[in-house]
Amino acid sequence: MERSLILLKPDCIRKRLVGTVLERFQKAGFKIVGCKMMTFSKKLLKEHYAHITHEDFFPKLEKFMLSGPVMAIVLEGRNVVRRVRRIVGATDPKKAAKGSIRNDFGRTSMDNICHASDTTENAQIEIKRFFKKSEVYALKK
Repeated sequence: MERSLILLKPDCIRKRLVGTVLERFQKAGFKIVGCKMMTFSKKLLKEHYAHITHEDFFPKLEKFMLSGPVMAIVLEGRNVVRRVRRIVGATDPKKAAKGSIRNDFGRTSMDNICHASDTTENAQIEIKRFFKKSEVYALKK
């Protein structure tokens, strides 16, 4: 079984879409094996987005991600990374497929409801970044 990290961003929390988004993942057959609400520290934010901290838009992203709590979730299932990315949709909600989470609820490439791991390798790194081993559970069927 594969695992993926999902971050429900501040816009998702503000719009009260947590249940709606989680329902889509559960209806797709994924198990929630880790879940917690938290606020980013600047250090954690810069670590998570290290690949784009040099970009001109990073200060705006930083302000957005620090504007409220996020919900960190670990999903488990077959081909979860690939399948979740399809359910979530493209980063830009205007380019995301109809019926995807970002197309249905997102506004911009930043204000786009959630982050989803892009590879199984990155998922493992990201899960370790946000969760202690004792906070991720092995659920039986």
